[in-house]
Amino acid sequence: MEEALYNAFEELKRVDHLIYVSLKYTRTCDIFKSIIERLVNAIDYGLDALLKKLEQDKKIYEIPDQPGMKCSVIRQHIDDPDLHKIIDFYLLLRQMNRAEFARAREFRRHVTMTLVIQGEKVEVNIDNITEFYKQTKDHLAYMRKLTIGT
Repeated sequence: MEEALYNAFEELKRVDHLIYVSLKYTRTCDIFKSIIERLVNAIDYGLDALLKKLEQDKKIYEIPDQPGMKCSVIRQHIDDPDLHKIIDFYLLLRQMNRAEFARAREFRRHVTMTLVIQGEKVEVNIDNITEFYKQTKDHLAYMRKLTIGT
């Protein structure tokens, strides 16, 4: 459980570096894709920690491998609206990670990655990706509080 949380916060450190160092000098959609992938990994580690806590408390007997199953098991056993919002955010990031995208204004301050998710156009720029990072950081702090209480 602690190892999964440790891995989650290590992924956040990598995202921090990508946003505040790599993105400053590179400004490409490839950096956005890498950031989204790392955010997905970080939340995935957090969900693993929650599942290990449920297994430790003998509420579940086996931890599922598929992300969709992980989310549904957590929704079934933990009735927390904030956690459900985290899961929805995680599923959105996963869709963003898999979606086809178009590049615009690369190598400029207003670099934009345009995605189509469920028929809806979503634009990702430096401000959005930074907000996703801050949300993920808050979500992982909340998951840490749920699992180990600090």
